[in-house]
Amino acid sequence: MPVYQLPDLTYDYGDLEPAISGEIMALHHGAHHAAYVKGANATLERLGEMRQARDFSQLPGLERTLAFHVAGHSLHSLFWNNLSPNGGDRPGGELAAAIDESFGDFDAFQAELTAATASVQGSGWGALAWDPLGARLVVNQIHDHHITVVPTSTPLLVFDAWEHAFYLQYRNVKTDYIDRLWSLIDWADVTERFDAARAGGAATPFTVDVG
Repeated sequence: MPVYQLPDLTYDYGDLEPAISGEIMALHHGAHHAAYVKGANATLERLGEMRQARDFSQLPGLERTLAFHVAGHSLHSLFWNNLSPNGGDRPGGELAAAIDESFGDFDAFQAELTAATASVQGSGWGALAWDPLGARLVVNQIHDHHITVVPTSTPLLVFDAWEHAFYLQYRNVKTDYIDRLWSLIDWADVTERFDAARAGGAATPFTVDVG
């Protein structure tokens, strides 16, 4: 059976300092993200046992648990790829034009995504996504790991607003953490996802091992 794997990062834990400390990165990737991977694989095992026994009494709970862990795994994998020690600045080309068309200009987009991330109630994320039905970019809030938009929308850029992403370093001043995230965005990665989403595909943010 295919299993989920914790992806390797393309940079070291300390490479995103001072915006994100190496201590937070080690805990966030090596503990929190790893727990979602472990939970997803454990739930897959339980689903396999359920099917073998033909006992589906626990199916609703297991499906919700699997969705939670896989969504957490997927969003974190996307988050790591959205960040780079050499990130920041602003996008160019067709992505920049689409941002202007959808939001008015980059400053308006930045303000909206910052506000969406900062105002998540409890745990969640802010996201820039492509809506294929409206053929436009949208900013969404994600509560826990559940996207509150149409299922066809594709997240391109996500900001983690769970406390484990920032509290050790920024305490309760989440807005300072969000402001620093803008200096880490890998716009080449976001652009690649934007191009794939518009073409009807999706850049897979996580790894499945079929071995």
